[in-house]
Amino acid sequence: MPPQSTSMARYAFDGIRAQIRDLHTENIANLAVRARELGDVIALWYGEGDMVTPAFIRDAAKAAFDDGQTFYVPNMRGLGPLNEALSDYQTRLHGRSIPVARTTVTPGGMQALYLALELLVDVGTNVVYVAPQWPNIHNAIHLIGGEPRPFSLDFKGDWRLDLDRLFATCDARTRAIFLSTPSNPTGWTASRQEMQALLDFSRRTGTWIISDEVYGRLYFDGDVAPSILQIAEDGDRVLSVNSFSKAWAMTGWRIGWLTHPSGVADQLGAMTQYVNSGTAAPIQAGAVAAIRQGEPLVEEIRQRIKTGLDLAYDRLGQIPGIVLPTKPRGGMYAFFAMEGERDARQACAKILETARVGLAPGHLFGNSSAAFLRMCVCRDRDQIATALDRMSAAMN
Repeated sequence: MPPQSTSMARYAFDGIRAQIRDLHTENIANLAVRARELGDVIALWYGEGDMVTPAFIRDAAKAAFDDGQTFYVPNMRGLGPLNEALSDYQTRLHGRSIPVARTTVTPGGMQALYLALELLVDVGTNVVYVAPQWPNIHNAIHLIGGEPRPFSLDFKGDWRLDLDRLFATCDARTRAIFLSTPSNPTGWTASRQEMQALLDFSRRTGTWIISDEVYGRLYFDGDVAPSILQIAEDGDRVLSVNSFSKAWAMTGWRIGWLTHPSGVADQLGAMTQYVNSGTAAPIQAGAVAAIRQGEPLVEEIRQRIKTGLDLAYDRLGQIPGIVLPTKPRGGMYAFFAMEGERDARQACAKILETARVGLAPGHLFGNSSAAFLRMCVCRDRDQIATALDRMSAAMN
């Protein structure tokens, strides 16, 4: 019988899975509580731009609603028009055939990531992930029952990947290596040679490679960042996670996709049925418009970020004590540190209180980046300039 006292809440809590009891609850959203109290805060802690989704994408979704596309989707892995558009897009972008059978549409990039992990990870196995890293990665691995095993990039003025140490971190229980490229939060981007080394390691050991390429189009040295899809064959143990959120200004739409070997398509279709029952047809219609007509939009967002990043580096570099890594090659963040600070939480709190600018403290992305602060620069230039004015006045 359950206890009849104030311990009832604890009684229920003790009955849930251990992985859920242990989930980290501190996140960037918690920082916004104080910001609401202060008012007039420029919030640059979220990984989200300030651009409303353009009309051509919204209109395509509206047309699908008006056409009565409000029923269950018949294909769990995505409707024909979107899967075909993604096949054409990825084939063109990566210079090799990526057929429809290799793509599963999901309600958001996070769902694509979760399906990838569910596909591979058993209790007692581990996933080695390259850090600093978006905290959802660590927590999703833990939630499924695997061991999240962080592997830190080296930092000596810029961020570098030591492949030998990375491979030595793996063992017989390692199911996958996970990396984000370009990275959130550092902007570090894997080279084609590093991707080849990862693929060679996968082929030698059977270890899967999960490549988060959500920021792949937000790359400043070309049309797309080096991708595992440019070199992997259909049968390789390779999964690529992607999303419409960043490069097409569709964060609130919740639509992404997973690119995978065609040999696991049926299993992913079945998993999708049980996890989310597919992605809404009008949302998919908007995504088709984004893929088919959205190249000018991708370029506009890329240039918006580059302008914000250039401005941030110019102004932050004038503030005494700021440590700026080599300017990143992709992503949407300036990720910097302050001399003498081992933990940026107090610095973030001070900047919030005195400058009314919200930045994300680096500890959220792992122990190796506790001294850093993350600033989203995918914003209107004037807003970034105002935030930097305030920070300079408060910190000089």
